[in-house]
Amino acid sequence: MPEQQPGGGTELGHFLRARRTHITPADVGLTPGAGVRRTPGLRREEVAALAGVSIDYYTRLERGKETRPSLAVVEALGRALKLDEDELGHLHDLVVRAARHAPEPPTAPSRTVSPQVKQILENLRPSPAYVTSRTLDLLAHNTGALNLYAGIEDWPAKQRNLARFLFLHPAARDLYVDWDTQIAGCVARLRALAGTDPDAPDLASLIGELLLKSKDFAKLWERYEVTRRTHTKKQKTFHHPQVGQITLAFQGMQLEGTPGHRLGVYTAAPGTPEYDAVVLLDMIGPRPVERPVETEQPHRRT
Repeated sequence: MPEQQPGGGTELGHFLRARRTHITPADVGLTPGAGVRRTPGLRREEVAALAGVSIDYYTRLERGKETRPSLAVVEALGRALKLDEDELGHLHDLVVRAARHAPEPPTAPSRTVSPQVKQILENLRPSPAYVTSRTLDLLAHNTGALNLYAGIEDWPAKQRNLARFLFLHPAARDLYVDWDTQIAGCVARLRALAGTDPDAPDLASLIGELLLKSKDFAKLWERYEVTRRTHTKKQKTFHHPQVGQITLAFQGMQLEGTPGHRLGVYTAAPGTPEYDAVVLLDMIGPRPVERPVETEQPHRRT
């Protein structure tokens, strides 16, 4: 049977319901009609009409009673819900999973980073470079990378996770100039992963912790926005407590032969103030051990 979600239904149905609440009748050329609409976004019958399927069939999809929509139906639903490329890809993944008779047993992902990859991190100095797991555990890093994420060294190595840092470490809001954008992208990537591998113990543990401890995470999680990682080069700006505000080019890439491990590298052009800051980050020694960091108060979902 398809995987059931808390409160009933499947992940496929949850995604469809969540996305139609974000589409207004005006977005798809419909007239809202008179009176107050009790349903945020589109009604089921409106999505069904836009996709060219019966209301009964669409209702069965949302309730997890129908799990094998055709490719034509999936594409039609994508158009009706105005899904972007990432969201449509996620919908296809959910359909494939929902069609399985039983979920595949999850395997415990390895956290081991090979000596060769660790050597690469050292060779990239002074550029801050690190390796993360698919759930953003910080598995390996060079000196500059650890110093760049100022405050994360307060935590034991096994607790260091970039998503946990974003939401639960008080230093993160000051470090990231665009903190709101960073947390939205982080949740969207975790949402995409959870939709296709919800039984994975490493992912479930992290999500459960963040839902419990962070109101910001819980709010974004309910929006059900998904984003897949891209290989495009981008920039990130930090307001660092020791080197000031710096903007660094960032490149992330998948490491072959690993269970979703990724290499992240920040770079700056030699001769620029940013490069001088990167060199300084590579030279900063470890800070004195401080008392444990207080995290956000627990948040209970309703």
